[in-house]
Amino acid sequence: MATQSMPEVSQQRWDETLRGLISLSNATMQKNAVLEAHVAELEMEVGMWQSAHSVAVESVERNGAAHQRLVSSLHKQISSRGLFEKQNPLILCVINGDEKLFSGFGQGQQGGMDAARDPNPKNRHRELLDRLIGNNICSVQQFDAFVAGFSQCSPRFSLVDVGYVDGTDMKMREYVQTYVRFPQTLRVFLAGGNDPQYTSTFDALESEQVLGKVVILKGNDDNVDISIPLPSLKVDGIFMHHQLRPRPLTVRCVNTTAGGLISPQSPASHTSGRSIDPALPLHKQNPPPCNEHYLMTCSKGPAVCKYSHEYHLTSEQLASLASNAKKAPCNWLKNGLQCPYGDQCCWGHRCPNGRNCFHLSKGKCWFKGEAMHPPLPHEMSPRSA
Repeated sequence: MATQSMPEVSQQRWDETLRGLISLSNATMQKNAVLEAHVAELEMEVGMWQSAHSVAVESVERNGAAHQRLVSSLHKQISSRGLFEKQNPLILCVINGDEKLFSGFGQGQQGGMDAARDPNPKNRHRELLDRLIGNNICSVQQFDAFVAGFSQCSPRFSLVDVGYVDGTDMKMREYVQTYVRFPQTLRVFLAGGNDPQYTSTFDALESEQVLGKVVILKGNDDNVDISIPLPSLKVDGIFMHHQLRPRPLTVRCVNTTAGGLISPQSPASHTSGRSIDPALPLHKQNPPPCNEHYLMTCSKGPAVCKYSHEYHLTSEQLASLASNAKKAPCNWLKNGLQCPYGDQCCWGHRCPNGRNCFHLSKGKCWFKGEAMHPPLPHEMSPRSA
């Protein structure tokens, strides 16, 4: 039987020992890698919990600060309770009409009445009208009806035309600073007041312990970011969910004597502008203003349309233009087609003379489409009791 020499046995043992050490080293390294990954996961989890804790603490502190402001305001009001026995408490709602646009403009008077049940907007009347018309939200008539419905809903509701670019925020800040200091004021609701310029106003009101009266109104999609935490109230369905394109006086045009159909949407165009000759009516200007440019959407554009897109019209002139346009028939209905613009169409959908139109009896009325001669309101028989 063969036997191994001592050197060979010694070498074999060294090899086995070395292999064992290498295997143990590899296993240790693998275990360390697993442990390091686990430690990293735990550290990440701890960091997440620390971050969540910091957010929660910050939220509690913010809410506590807002609550403390409210308590301070209430204490101040309680100390003036004798005033409430003699005067009615006051609640004011101020809305930035340039940023927070009501969703009911297209509903005319009813939309204005619905919006009025929920406020006191400040805006630039003419620019707002231009934006609404340019974005096909409403017509001039619907806008005027909305304003009328809003104002008629209550004598305390008003739309204020501030007239210049920075006037809205300035007037709103003055309203807030004035009314919030009245002892009888319980709350001031503010919509669209998240401009950085309000920070100094809020700081001043906080130092006077009256900021607790202010509540921020928000829509569904609002992310109001202000430096000082204030209580907020979400309102649904009052404001538009999207912002309008900035001031597109894209308004509109078509040749009504050509008999062609108007087609939707033309790009906005701004020119240097020209003045109206006050000695002549609008339809006798040279050239006359384009009805569709100012009241709807001109499909031709200023380069092709033979009517002018360059006049700067006043609200009275726009109203006159709209009234006269209704005296001409809509070419869609005139040709037996459904008008895609519906109530927002600037042209007449019915003869202003009703079914007793003299020209209709002679076959010469411009309103030739079906159902364009319905009975006028005073011609309709009263409902039977």
